[in-house]
Amino acid sequence: MNPSQKDRIECEGGCHCGAVRFRLALPPRIEVRRCNCSICRMTGYQHLTVAQADFELLEGSDDLVEYRFNTGVARHLFCRRCGIKSFYVPRSHPEAWSVHLACVELPDGVEVNWGDFDGADWEAHIGEIRDIVN
Repeated sequence: MNPSQKDRIECEGGCHCGAVRFRLALPPRIEVRRCNCSICRMTGYQHLTVAQADFELLEGSDDLVEYRFNTGVARHLFCRRCGIKSFYVPRSHPEAWSVHLACVELPDGVEVNWGDFDGADWEAHIGEIRDIVN
């Protein structure tokens, strides 16, 4: 965790079966994007992009399986037990983590700013989200 950011709120999350657990440090107001690319549309993924320093995998590294498609840049990580993708390394931000908001135990008081991203036409729209890291 990045200890220099005093305004951060710590929370935890994980997959459905609990084998994969993580901790996050978030600002009081977060940006979350819904995407219409093939995999996000099918899974209902809600992108909460966080810096690597604000993400800590607590348990379950041995329970993660990886899936890559299309360009092979994004590292989609699924729990081998329950199949949930609670976080992954996105193509848009390979230096960060995208965490599925539905897998986060979000504390009261965190404000969520929702937006949409046209991931079906990724190349034309990537500039719209390049700077969004919570």
